[in-house]
Amino acid sequence: MHLSRTPAEAAAVAAAMCPDTAGSRPADDGEPSHPSPERPLYVPVRPCSVGFALRVFRTPLGARTAVAFTSRRRLSDCLGPGVPSVRLALPAVRALAAPLGVGQVSVDPQLTARPVLPVTEESTPVPAPGRAAPGHLSDSGRPSDPGRPSYPARADSSRPSDPARADSGRPSDPAWPGPVWPASARVLPSGGLAVGGVPLAELADRFGTPSYVVDEDEVRARARAWRAALPDADVAYAGKAFLTRAMVRWVEEEGLHLDVCSAGELELAAHAGFPGERVILHGNAKSPDDLRTALRLGVGRVVLDNTGEIARLAALVPPGARQKVLVRVVPGIEAGAHAAVRTGVEGQKFGLSLDGGEAADAVARVLGQPRLELVGLHCHLGSQITSVDPYLAAVRKLVPFLSGLRDVHGVTFPELDLGGGFGIAYRDGEPSFDPAEYATRVRAELALRCAHADLPVPRPAVEPGRWIAGPAGVALYRVLAVKVSGGRTFVAVDGGMSDNPRPALYGVRYTVRLAGRASAAPARPVTVVGRHCEAGDVLAEDVPLPGDIRPGDVLAVPASGAYHLSMASAYNLVGRPPVAAVAGGRARLLVRRETPADLWSRELPD
Repeated sequence: MHLSRTPAEAAAVAAAMCPDTAGSRPADDGEPSHPSPERPLYVPVRPCSVGFALRVFRTPLGARTAVAFTSRRRLSDCLGPGVPSVRLALPAVRALAAPLGVGQVSVDPQLTARPVLPVTEESTPVPAPGRAAPGHLSDSGRPSDPGRPSYPARADSSRPSDPARADSGRPSDPAWPGPVWPASARVLPSGGLAVGGVPLAELADRFGTPSYVVDEDEVRARARAWRAALPDADVAYAGKAFLTRAMVRWVEEEGLHLDVCSAGELELAAHAGFPGERVILHGNAKSPDDLRTALRLGVGRVVLDNTGEIARLAALVPPGARQKVLVRVVPGIEAGAHAAVRTGVEGQKFGLSLDGGEAADAVARVLGQPRLELVGLHCHLGSQITSVDPYLAAVRKLVPFLSGLRDVHGVTFPELDLGGGFGIAYRDGEPSFDPAEYATRVRAELALRCAHADLPVPRPAVEPGRWIAGPAGVALYRVLAVKVSGGRTFVAVDGGMSDNPRPALYGVRYTVRLAGRASAAPARPVTVVGRHCEAGDVLAEDVPLPGDIRPGDVLAVPASGAYHLSMASAYNLVGRPPVAAVAGGRARLLVRRETPADLWSRELPD
């Protein structure tokens, strides 16, 4: 499909796809010999009639350039002076022109919806001297970023990955236990497992069980993967997945924003020193305390989820001040691994309906509040989504809505937050979400739809939570009992639904592995159950474990970094587990175990 556009329209589309070029001064027609270390360089790209599909993402110095195109004739066939120019970043121009040996590139104003030939990794910008190429790996094997602190590599610094990891390529290390484990996980010669260079059995002995282990390097690498994929977007870590002061610091150091859902999460972020202007407050039923805390701590965005809180928030904003807000809308798209986490459909508690008119009404009300500044829309489709397609569908619903708001109110908005919900693998063979694919396809769809509607392309925002924290976590348990009943083998451990309610809530199935020793016994299917007074207290059903599994063995459950600690309870007055961080062969306690004294401390005397 081709879109017929004038050269001026083509220029507007290209500027929208590459916003940092807008208003920039183009270079002379003669191509400079090298990019300036202070600013990106630009070169004229002239419209012609050849026909390209062209996508350019933000290309300031230090950010990745992504281009895709096809042509009916060689680029050199359409070079020619005297036609209006469209500015594109010099690295993108070089990437297009170099294979054909031409110094300047022409582009058809008829932009197509899909590329035919994606530019390969070798076509990314050449870095300034002394810097690693943006999005490429440093010598440590981690994505480099000149503006962020670097972390030394370990002796075994090869970082295995699944397709969605920050690194690329399958590991050749046979000691890596598999893609559901942190990249640092290794099978030890003894048969046990280590994560972050620390044997898990030693962690179980040191901190007790049940306990949570978090690989700091895995968290940081995953945060960097999203920043590399979307360098021009606001990447906000969804704190509801897993939040401690240490996690807040890691997220801040990696340049992410933070999304929170309560005054408690806000206060924790502030206590850890997180900048308020990089915080987004969510919630379908924010309390007055939530809103007052957000204003006191200077949060950057409040996401309005219902019409009632519009006037409530506006009344709390001090005179002369304005609070930036987003309106959460329901696009009517079904996505997510379980009905309980599908939040983009009608008939659930979140957001304001596009089709029912509630979203349009909310926008009109916000625009009528002088103390509120509406900067864009927000939507969240669901959780454990492993395909990009639902997000493309959301863009196709939201851009026409934005166009209608422009026509009615004469306003456009600079931001569009498509939420999170990005899925991970809990067992070998399961799919996981790919940030790079998301960046390529969603940005292109957004630019194309906005070009159709003659709208400026809003700055995107995403909110990965599980995707960053989940694969970085491992839960440790100790076996208390093994018994056979009704032909099934049950392995009972010292934790359960109080530290991981997700199997009972959503039917999630996990991987379980013997972590402290080797076993030559053949594997047999067992059901790993918890210690609580519920028949549904099942952690993993029909998982293979050695036939000689016995009390005292340590079991490890990967992909346990998200929605475990944050959803843990004190059911049966069993204290919540501790959290230990590992990195570089060292472990430290982040959160201590909850004790009986902690549980009793809230009790008042008769």
